[in-house]
Amino acid sequence: MKMAMRTLASRMRLLAQREQSSVNMTAEALAAATDPAGEGKRTFTRVYEEQAIATAEQVDQRRANGESLGPLAGIPVSIKDLFDVKGEATLAGSIALSDASPAEEDAAVVARLRSTGAVIVGRTNMTEFAYSGLGINPHYGTPLNPWDRQVGRIPGGSSSGSAISVTDGMAAVAIGTDTGGSVRIPAALCGLTGFKPTMRRFSTAGVLPLSPALDSVGVIAPTVQCCATVDSILTASPARLLADIDIRTLRIGVLQGYVLDGLDPHVARHFSDAVSVLEKAGAMVFDVDFAELSQIPEVNAQGGFAAVESYAWHQHLLERFAGRYDPRVLSRILRGRAITEQTHDELLAARRRIVMAANQQFVNTDVWILPTVPLVAPLVADLVNDDNAYYAANAAMLRNPSVFNFLDACALSVPCHLPGEAPVGLMVAAPGGADEHLLRVGTAIEKTLAHAGRAIVPD
Repeated sequence: MKMAMRTLASRMRLLAQREQSSVNMTAEALAAATDPAGEGKRTFTRVYEEQAIATAEQVDQRRANGESLGPLAGIPVSIKDLFDVKGEATLAGSIALSDASPAEEDAAVVARLRSTGAVIVGRTNMTEFAYSGLGINPHYGTPLNPWDRQVGRIPGGSSSGSAISVTDGMAAVAIGTDTGGSVRIPAALCGLTGFKPTMRRFSTAGVLPLSPALDSVGVIAPTVQCCATVDSILTASPARLLADIDIRTLRIGVLQGYVLDGLDPHVARHFSDAVSVLEKAGAMVFDVDFAELSQIPEVNAQGGFAAVESYAWHQHLLERFAGRYDPRVLSRILRGRAITEQTHDELLAARRRIVMAANQQFVNTDVWILPTVPLVAPLVADLVNDDNAYYAANAAMLRNPSVFNFLDACALSVPCHLPGEAPVGLMVAAPGGADEHLLRVGTAIEKTLAHAGRAIVPD
């Protein structure tokens, strides 16, 4: 990693106390993003050097004038290459849209960030059209996981560049999207916190879709509190510090079933240890058997919402530019051709039924927990060179987090590994609409793990 991560609270304090200027903080981020020896060239599809410095200068002047500023004012932020930026084509990690018309307006999230004084440093690389959980991109390169970087491991996807922009000090926080785990997977594999809110909590206007039935805008950041700060900005809510919750008051359900199958021994050990830490701290921890869980893979056996909805969006583009697509992404999109209107209607009905059952089950707990992903980050070369390995790893990465997109729940991934070891994510989930509750509980879990030497919270 190029530089130590800092929390948003730490950065905000430095700016407010004039110990660092926004120009200096932004220059640090840009230096990391443009370092020829670093990951920036694979992390970003576009870096806004001049615009970022100009915004930072404006924020510094306003601060010097004593103006009231928002919590993200002057803070370097990255945005995924799915978000419209006025005057630019949105490429979505692809070359198939090279001839696309420029966006007429900023995406709603981008406009909101600008209005609060956030410094947008660039657009981050991603899996083409967000359709993989691995982060491999044959067009723009694959940014390497900060763990074991010399060997070359995947960052996770699809918000690959989003995660690396934070781990490598190119941004304080990253705004990504999560359709089947695309924020939580890279967060888990890179030792960060990933927040997938309830769908539509953040506006998706001006965001190139993968599956409108599942798409959420999400946040990758160093801590849960960082995610909560961004949440307050994007929901236009008052900035808040998350109130402490006594861990001994929490009812934590450990989700059983296939989400615990086939765990890498390293993941299994750290997940088990994290559960023990929560129990020893006094939380009421018990198993949750959600009977309908096993129905989710069956319902999605033909590709689910992502296949049918992505094919509907891409079919006209494919008539002209199918040869420009990553073949592995293309193969997944084309699965949607075979899904009939009747099958889609049946999918919608099944989802409503399973969501209702999940919400009834959630009543007995504050949150559910499970491993975010079952594996440590695989080697890039192993997956690039072997289709079978690629598809197997992709299915494994998406398996657990996609449950909560299907349920339209909200979920966090927080680190639960020991310092210096391969990152492991602990997923914390709550029913749709319980986002603020999830963030409060997530903070209590994060603090408990940190006190036990896990989930190390940066300064």
